[in-house]
Amino acid sequence: MLTLSGVVYRLGGRTLLNGASAQIASRSRVGLVGRNGTGKSTLLDLIRGARQPDGGTIRLMRGARIGFLAQEAPGGALSAHEAVLAAGHESTRLDDSEAYAAPARAARILAGLGLDEAMQHRPLGDLSGGWRMRAALAAILFAEPDLLLLDEPTNHLDLEAALWLERFLARYRHTLILVSHDRGLLNAVTTMTLHLDRGKLTAYAGDFNAFLRARREAAQRQDILARQQAQQREKLQSFIDRFRAKASKARQAQSRLKALARLEPVVLVADEPPPRLVFPPPPPLAPPLVTFERVSVGYEAGKPVLSRLDLRLDPDDRVALLGANGNGKTTLARLFSGRLAPLSGRVTRSPKFACGFFAQHQIEEMRPQAAPFDHLQALLPEATAEAVRTRLGGFGFGQDKAFVPVAELSGGERARLALALATHHAPALLILDEPTNHLDIETREALVAALNAFPGAVVLVTHDWHLVELVAERLWLVAGGTVRPFEGDLSDYRRALEISEPEPVRRPEDPESRRAQRRLAALRRRDLEPLRQKVRHAEERIARLLREQKALDRALAKPGGFGGDGAALSEALKQRAELARLLAEAESEWLAAEEAIERASAD
Repeated sequence: MLTLSGVVYRLGGRTLLNGASAQIASRSRVGLVGRNGTGKSTLLDLIRGARQPDGGTIRLMRGARIGFLAQEAPGGALSAHEAVLAAGHESTRLDDSEAYAAPARAARILAGLGLDEAMQHRPLGDLSGGWRMRAALAAILFAEPDLLLLDEPTNHLDLEAALWLERFLARYRHTLILVSHDRGLLNAVTTMTLHLDRGKLTAYAGDFNAFLRARREAAQRQDILARQQAQQREKLQSFIDRFRAKASKARQAQSRLKALARLEPVVLVADEPPPRLVFPPPPPLAPPLVTFERVSVGYEAGKPVLSRLDLRLDPDDRVALLGANGNGKTTLARLFSGRLAPLSGRVTRSPKFACGFFAQHQIEEMRPQAAPFDHLQALLPEATAEAVRTRLGGFGFGQDKAFVPVAELSGGERARLALALATHHAPALLILDEPTNHLDIETREALVAALNAFPGAVVLVTHDWHLVELVAERLWLVAGGTVRPFEGDLSDYRRALEISEPEPVRRPEDPESRRAQRRLAALRRRDLEPLRQKVRHAEERIARLLREQKALDRALAKPGGFGGDGAALSEALKQRAELARLLAEAESEWLAAEEAIERASAD
């Protein structure tokens, strides 16, 4: 499908890509990963022809259609539903059966991304930027390009829509290149990982976790090789030092000198350390921190967004808010922070209560020409310059970045600065509304560690399942005009969402037509049952092999797990390799059966 050969690209005197090469086969689902600023988005621009390389070649399969989600939100008088249908007609010519099914398919994709029927038929110009971006994403998915390029597609989605997109992309029938810092999405969707680092591309088979394992194993192997090489150098140098002056050993010493010169140094994997995040600890407060008693809240008198709220936050609570966009999660967050007054009921806060509120708009409202030091000093006028720099250091801003204008900072750096500003007063409650949108994977892990070390309360509004799983201890569901605890974990919530996925909008049909369609559907289900049985058997086999693999990995990782028995360890490693082979075989069988079902369904 796509071949990159020695691609070179320079931007502003800096070489972003320096001989980058990779081959991507048709139907691959590729995760393109790397630290912020390495050039991932630039590479997508090069692939789609928006930029031209300074060297090397990019070859795409003849006639292949490329789909790319632009960063600008679409507008105009067309409705979201009309815009999605138009995108499909522009990209490919639909036959009669496809044209007939197109409106329902467009509606299903829009509904999956959170746009209900009323929103689907409103003009795009009347929707907010976030909803228009969802409509743009729906249009790209509906068009089903041969090569789909997605750059952080979940940034405008809530948890529920992100899960729907994950399921959609995991079954995408064509080639996909996904740039994302959401490790859950990468693990669920990708079958190959391209790592962009220091201008080069390295391909790894498997999902993001497989990439991490391979990198870790490579680092371990390099470390062992470097130690062995150091010992070899020491022996060679010792021989040279002892016998260089002896005539009888001169020739051997010269030989050792040449061998030492030829000994290529091992370059260890030396990733740049992730930024450190440290939230200032709040003063100890007695529980409860905040209580709501029969509270209602909204933006207009008599029109509550949420009501019947009986909630309590304690100083060590970790709460994640679940529920689709528009249900009131941000409204609840603003009520907790004191930025929104209740319409009725009673709100009680601890006397020394202080709240730190992080939201995306704060990043956009920073003064472009002011440096991080200037922003934080304005909030801490009585602090010394050294104290301000120390506080910035807790968010990864060293001397080289503390005095750089905000306009020259990356999106991730601005997000870290916003976190520093939101917590300047050591609040007892942190409310974080989509804090990971601009953070790379390493910084997201640093955020997880910082939140788990923070002694105060945390309320999360995020589409990042990984963040919720590692930080949240309680889940609250915001739905139906109120808030209630969700009894279960994220896996339970995921299953609940899969059950309640909205049905596609269908046009009216006569009863006889519906009966004929039901008969046809029954026959198709009967014909597809053998293939579905193959899928089920393959899934069961994959699950069993994964359990065996995890159990063996735990045994291999356990110190002294084999009691120093080299033979047992060798046998375990052979068993691990065999499990990997069987797993690849089972996954191949599953994929073949799924593709056969898709082909039969299309026919």
